[in-house]
Amino acid sequence: MEIVMVGKTWESTRKGVRDLEKHVRKGTVVYTVADVATNLAPYEDGQLYMEHTFDRRSPVTGKWMTGHLTAQSLLAQSGTVYENPPARMRGVAAPTPQVASPLGDDYEGVLDEAELRGLEKHVAQGSDPRSRRKLGTWRV
Repeated sequence: MEIVMVGKTWESTRKGVRDLEKHVRKGTVVYTVADVATNLAPYEDGQLYMEHTFDRRSPVTGKWMTGHLTAQSLLAQSGTVYENPPARMRGVAAPTPQVASPLGDDYEGVLDEAELRGLEKHVAQGSDPRSRRKLGTWRV
Protein backbone atom coordinates (compact mmCIF):
# COMPACT_ATOMS: atom_id res chain seq x y z
CA MET A 1 0.00 0.00 0.00
CA GLU A 2 1.40 3.34 -1.01
CA ILE A 3 1.54 5.99 1.70
CA VAL A 4 -0.24 9.20 0.67
CA MET A 5 1.19 12.16 2.59
CA VAL A 6 0.48 15.86 2.77
CA GLY A 7 2.99 17.95 4.70
CA LYS A 8 6.63 17.61 5.65
CA THR A 9 8.51 14.34 5.86
CA TRP A 10 11.88 13.73 7.46
CA GLU A 11 14.23 10.93 6.42
CA SER A 12 16.85 9.35 8.68
CA THR A 13 19.77 11.41 7.37
CA ARG A 14 21.85 14.08 9.09
CA LYS A 15 19.87 16.79 7.30
CA GLY A 16 16.60 15.09 8.26
CA VAL A 17 17.61 14.92 11.92
CA ARG A 18 18.68 18.56 11.92
CA ASP A 19 15.44 19.71 10.23
CA LEU A 20 13.22 17.65 12.58
CA GLU A 21 15.03 18.98 15.67
CA LYS A 22 14.42 22.55 14.41
CA HIS A 23 10.74 21.78 13.77
CA VAL A 24 10.05 20.20 17.17
CA ARG A 25 8.60 22.32 19.98
CA LYS A 26 6.72 21.32 23.14
CA GLY A 27 3.53 19.53 22.15
CA THR A 28 4.59 18.86 18.54
CA VAL A 29 2.94 15.69 17.20
CA VAL A 30 4.62 13.64 14.46
CA TYR A 31 3.66 10.32 12.90
CA THR A 32 5.52 7.16 11.91
CA VAL A 33 4.36 4.10 9.97
CA ALA A 34 4.77 0.57 11.36
CA ASP A 35 4.58 -2.65 9.34
CA VAL A 36 2.39 -5.36 10.84
CA ALA A 37 3.13 -9.08 10.53
CA THR A 38 -0.07 -10.18 8.84
CA ASN A 39 0.90 -13.85 9.16
CA LEU A 40 0.49 -13.43 12.93
CA ALA A 41 -2.44 -11.01 12.77
CA PRO A 42 -4.32 -11.94 9.58
CA TYR A 43 -7.24 -9.57 10.15
CA GLU A 44 -5.00 -6.58 10.83
CA ASP A 45 -4.04 -3.96 8.27
CA GLY A 46 -0.58 -4.31 6.71
CA GLN A 47 0.56 -0.89 7.94
CA LEU A 48 -0.56 1.29 10.84
CA TYR A 49 0.57 4.76 11.85
CA MET A 50 1.79 5.72 15.32
CA GLU A 51 1.50 9.14 16.92
CA HIS A 52 4.44 10.65 18.86
CA THR A 53 4.12 13.80 20.99
CA PHE A 54 7.26 15.66 22.04
CA ASP A 55 6.43 16.70 25.59
CA ARG A 56 9.64 16.86 27.62
CA ARG A 57 13.32 17.63 27.36
CA SER A 58 16.17 15.23 27.94
CA PRO A 59 17.88 15.94 31.27
CA VAL A 60 21.27 15.15 29.71
CA THR A 61 21.19 16.78 26.26
CA GLY A 62 18.28 19.22 26.60
CA LYS A 63 16.70 17.98 23.35
CA TRP A 64 12.96 17.38 23.01
CA MET A 65 11.81 13.82 23.65
CA THR A 66 8.77 11.68 22.92
CA GLY A 67 8.62 8.96 25.54
CA HIS A 68 12.24 7.77 25.74
CA LEU A 69 13.17 8.79 22.16
CA THR A 70 14.77 11.96 20.90
CA ALA A 71 14.10 13.15 17.35
CA GLN A 72 17.34 11.52 16.22
CA SER A 73 16.56 8.15 17.79
CA LEU A 74 12.96 8.27 16.48
CA LEU A 75 14.28 8.74 12.94
CA ALA A 76 16.86 5.99 13.44
CA GLN A 77 14.24 3.58 14.75
CA SER A 78 11.34 4.36 12.39
CA GLY A 79 13.04 5.48 9.19
CA THR A 80 10.68 8.23 8.05
CA VAL A 81 8.70 10.67 10.20
CA TYR A 82 5.64 12.53 8.90
CA GLU A 83 4.11 15.85 9.93
CA ASN A 84 0.50 14.72 9.26
CA PRO A 85 -1.16 11.32 9.69
CA PRO A 86 -1.19 9.23 6.50
CA ALA A 87 -4.44 9.35 4.54
CA ARG A 88 -6.56 6.18 4.41
CA MET A 89 -4.47 4.47 7.09
CA ARG A 90 -5.66 3.39 10.53
CA GLY A 91 -3.80 4.40 13.66
CA VAL A 92 -2.46 1.84 16.13
CA ALA A 93 -4.79 3.11 18.85
CA ALA A 94 -7.89 3.12 16.60
CA PRO A 95 -10.33 0.21 16.88
CA THR A 96 -9.91 -2.63 14.41
CA PRO A 97 -12.49 -3.24 11.72
CA GLN A 98 -15.15 -5.73 12.72
CA VAL A 99 -14.57 -9.01 10.90
CA ALA A 100 -17.64 -10.93 12.09
CA SER A 101 -20.99 -9.62 13.22
CA PRO A 102 -23.34 -10.79 15.95
CA LEU A 103 -25.92 -13.34 14.94
CA GLY A 104 -29.32 -11.88 14.08
CA ASP A 105 -32.58 -12.56 15.90
CA ASP A 106 -33.69 -14.96 13.17
CA TYR A 107 -30.81 -17.41 13.78
CA GLU A 108 -31.74 -20.83 15.14
CA GLY A 109 -29.00 -23.20 16.19
CA VAL A 110 -30.43 -26.68 15.81
CA LEU A 111 -28.61 -29.44 17.70
CA ASP A 112 -29.12 -32.99 16.57
CA GLU A 113 -29.15 -36.02 18.86
CA ALA A 114 -25.46 -36.86 18.39
CA GLU A 115 -24.38 -33.35 19.36
CA LEU A 116 -26.58 -33.43 22.47
CA ARG A 117 -25.11 -36.81 23.53
CA GLY A 118 -21.60 -35.45 23.00
CA LEU A 119 -22.32 -32.38 25.12
CA GLU A 120 -23.83 -34.49 27.90
CA LYS A 121 -20.77 -36.78 27.86
CA HIS A 122 -18.47 -33.76 28.03
CA VAL A 123 -20.34 -32.42 31.06
CA ALA A 124 -20.38 -35.82 32.77
CA GLN A 125 -16.64 -36.31 32.33
CA GLY A 126 -15.89 -32.78 33.52
CA SER A 127 -14.46 -31.84 36.86
CA ASP A 128 -16.82 -31.80 39.83
CA PRO A 129 -15.94 -28.84 42.06
CA ARG A 130 -16.88 -30.76 45.23
CA SER A 131 -14.53 -33.66 44.50
CA ARG A 132 -11.52 -31.65 43.29
CA ARG A 133 -8.35 -31.61 45.34
CA LYS A 134 -7.53 -28.43 47.24
CA LEU A 135 -5.71 -25.62 45.52
CA GLY A 136 -1.99 -25.54 46.11
CA THR A 137 -1.65 -29.31 46.48
CA TRP A 138 0.64 -31.20 44.22
CA ARG A 139 0.12 -34.65 42.80
CA VAL A 140 2.83 -37.00 41.52
